[in-house]
Order: sequence, then C-alpha cells, then structure tokens
Amino acid sequence: MADAIKVLLVDDHQVVRRGLRTFLEVQDDIEVVGEAPDGAEGVARAEELRPDIVLMDVKMPSMDGIDALRRLRELDNPARVLIVTSFTEQRTVVPALRAGAAGYVYKDVDPDALAAAIRSVHAGHVLLQPEVAQALLTQEETGTGQGRGGSLTEREREVLGLIADGRSNREIARALVLSEKTVKTHVSNILMKLDLSDRTQAALWAVRHGVAG
Repeated sequence: MADAIKVLLVDDHQVVRRGLRTFLEVQDDIEVVGEAPDGAEGVARAEELRPDIVLMDVKMPSMDGIDALRRLRELDNPARVLIVTSFTEQRTVVPALRAGAAGYVYKDVDPDALAAAIRSVHAGHVLLQPEVAQALLTQEETGTGQGRGGSLTEREREVLGLIADGRSNREIARALVLSEKTVKTHVSNILMKLDLSDRTQAALWAVRHGVAG
C-alpha cells in the first residue's frame, strides 16, 4: 500500500482506537501506521512515523489534543490533524481549529463518512460538520471581517476563493501563475484587511460571503 493514506490514531481509550483501526484497516487506500494514548506520545509518534493524517481526540491525559496540535505546528510536522471527539462545545471546537486542526468530526460519525473525511482532509480541504462551521461563523459575525470584503482587490478575491477550496499556497501559485512569495503576500493582505487570524477563518468568511469557488 505504497500510495495509501497513512493514519496515526491518538485517543486515550483503547476501545476507541481498536474500533477505528478495525474499520480503517479494511479501506483499500488507508493504512493505520500507529497508535498513541495521549497527546505527548501522539506528537512523538507523529515525528517518528510521519503520517499523512492524525486522528486526534481533544480531552486526553498528559497532553490534550489542542496542546498536541500546537506542538506539531511548532515542529513543522506536515501531518494534517482531523479531530475525532465527543465534545461539541464551542469553547472546545474553536481552540482546536485555531491550533491548526484541518477538520473536526464527532465520534458518532458514520464510518463511511469518517473514511471520506480522512480522504478529504488528505486532499487539502478543511472539513467541518455543519454545527462546527456554524460555531465559527457565529464568532466571525461578532467581530471579524464583517462588511470588509469590498476592500479586497480582484486578485485577492481570487486567492481567497482558492483558499476556501482548500488549496495550498503552492497550488494557488500554480493556478494563478504567480510566485509562492506573491501568494503569501496576498494571503497576508487578505487576513489583515478582513481582520482574520488564519486560513480557516478566511475560508469560512469566503463561504459566508459568496467568494468561495
């Protein structure tokens, strides 16, 4: 399975890890490469195994999922993290996404939907269940980016639409025939003009205001 999506499972409940492994191992394009019972070991295993995707719980002993996300970002680990948790409160959801999660699904997700979520996040998309997206949009309405879309240039709106499609800076540069440095400048200008802090907020703003491709 040389081309399989490599997945690391990080959850403090062995029964959850076993259930996830049992299901994912029957997927032709997904390979479970390891497990960890907490965030600290999850970070260590992610550095050792270099998975494509980390399925991570939020509430765990030693180091929780949010701190683990921040640590992975500090280490510049390329793994994309999909949060799989039973916690639905906005005070849990939003910090996880701010810390760098590429998606957020609940543990009662349909197994086939979870496999689809893994594939989507691996493809570079930001994946949120509807109520999660609504939590972020509600926050965005209360003070970030409201009514400022008119200050964007046409090129910045093109870049923003591609961000909403889950494209990386490199992919945006190729699509628009620009250098990556120019794209980074556009992204910085977009975040500054819309008073947003990260690409996830920008993607949600784009969807909310009809800029997404």
